Parts: sequence; C-alpha cells; structure tokens
Amino acid sequence: MILNTTYTERDQEERIDNLVGKKFGFIETLKLKGIGSKRMIINKASYKIESLLNKSQDINYVNIELRPKGVLLRIHATLKTYAWVIPYYQLVVFKSLNTSIHAQGQFIQFKQDNRLRDNKGFFQKMMDQRLLCTTMNHPKL
Repeated sequence: MILNTTYTERDQEERIDNLVGKKFGFIETLKLKGIGSKRMIINKASYKIESLLNKSQDINYVNIELRPKGVLLRIHATLKTYAWVIPYYQLVVFKSLNTSIHAQGQFIQFKQDNRLRDNKGFFQKMMDQRLLCTTMNHPKL
C-alpha cells in the first residue's frame, strides 16, 4: 500500500499501525541502535511508483523505517512524501548487480553508490528483524 504522507492524517497513521505496528519506543530504538536507514537514491522503480516520482532531472530519494511487523519506505519526490507500507511477510530483498526491494507487485531498485554501501548494516538489521518477526508469529517453523 502506497500512501501520500506529505500531510499526516489520523486514519492513515492507524492504517499504517495496523499493518506494520506502531513506531518503536525510545528504549527499543536504542536497543536496535537506530531504526532508520540513511537516504538512498532510486535508480529504477515499477510503473506505479515511477509515476509518483519527479519527471525532471531531480534526484529521488528513499529511506527505510523499521516497524515491529514490517517496514515503511519513505519516498521523497519534489515537495511530496509517500510511504510504501510493507509487512515483513511480503518483503523481498534482491542483491545481485543491484539491490532492490520487491513487494505487492512493485519494486524499487537503489543506485549502487556509497549511500547504499553505508546502509549494508541496516539491511542486515532489517532482515534480522524480518526473521525474528516471522519466527515469533510461526513458532512451528
């Protein structure tokens, strides 16, 4: 689900909280040593996401926020901000020549640069949280 979060609305926050959980508290954030990635540059995106991005030569950025049951990808395009809400059970990360996130029939591919390399530890933390969340919800695995 992709929402325009330039101006936050209460019902949007409730929908996001229902899907991926409420924001981590201060203590949990300290234990995780941060819950947000550094910003990364979008290289390519699926059609639906591409239609939200700048059509000019401006650079489009994204950063990722961890939540207890999923992640929020905050897409910054011109003066608007969008949130792509992804529960962990839908999250797929591909790392080959390029790094990309896929879910719900959409994808975002990140530009291979220093910003992405700086987020290597964050991607590991995100995958650890995903594993923790899925094993807690399915104890027979």
